[in-house]
Amino acid sequence: MRKLLIAAAFTALALQASFGFPGPADIQTGDAIGQVRLTERNSHGSARDASEVVLWLVPQQGAPDDPAAMVPAKRHYRILQENKTFEPKLLVVPLGSIVDFPNLDPWFHNVFSLYQGKRFDLGLYQAGAQREVVFDRPGPSFLFCNIHPQMTAVIFTVNSDFFGVSDKDGHIVIRHIPAGRYWMHAWYESAASEFSDAPQRPIDIAPGENVLPALFIPVTKRDWSHKNKYGNDYDLKATAPAY
Repeated sequence: MRKLLIAAAFTALALQASFGFPGPADIQTGDAIGQVRLTERNSHGSARDASEVVLWLVPQQGAPDDPAAMVPAKRHYRILQENKTFEPKLLVVPLGSIVDFPNLDPWFHNVFSLYQGKRFDLGLYQAGAQREVVFDRPGPSFLFCNIHPQMTAVIFTVNSDFFGVSDKDGHIVIRHIPAGRYWMHAWYESAASEFSDAPQRPIDIAPGENVLPALFIPVTKRDWSHKNKYGNDYDLKATAPAY
C-alpha cells in the first residue's frame, strides 16, 4: 500500500509538470499598502499617533486560489509577562492560533479574559511557568492580570491569514496575498461608536503592489479602568514585592 501511495504521488507531480497545472509556486501574489487616519471628535485635525489599527482581508467565496480552502497547521504566538506588563500590548492572530503566556517575572501572575472574545482564566501561576490558550473566536479578547491592575493587553483574532497593523504614521502593509477578490475589514480599540465595519469593502488584489482605499476612523477617549475577575476593586497589596 505504501509503495502504491508513493507511486501515485510521483505520478501527480509528473502530470502537474507535464500539463502546467498550477502548484504552490505558481500562485501569483501581491502586496497591499494602506493608509489610515484617526480623526478626533470636535477637531478637524488628525491624531498624532495612528498606530495599532488592525486591517485584514478575507477572501470572498469562490475567489481564485481562495486561501480559505487551505487549512494551515496551528501556529504559536507569545505574549510575555515581564516587569508587570504584557508584551506586546496588541497581538493579531489568525483564527485557531495558540498563544503562549510565559511568566518571566520573579512573582506570580494570572491571565484572564472575561468580557469579550475568547473567555478564559489561566489561574495563578509561578515564575518560569507557561500556559497556553487556543483562540478560536474572532474579535478582540481583552487581557488582564488578577493581581496587577496595570497589566492590560488585547489579542485580536481574525478569520484570515492576511492582516497588518498600522505604524505611528498610519501606514499598513500586508504581504504575499494570493491574487483574487477580498473583503477589507478594520478595527481600532478606541474607535468612536459611529465607526462601523459593517459595510464590507470589496478589494481586488492583483500581482505586484496594490493601494488600498484610505481609512478615516473617528476616535474617542475611553475609560479603561476595570475590576478584577471577581468584580471587585484591586487589592493595594498587589504592588508589594511578594506579588
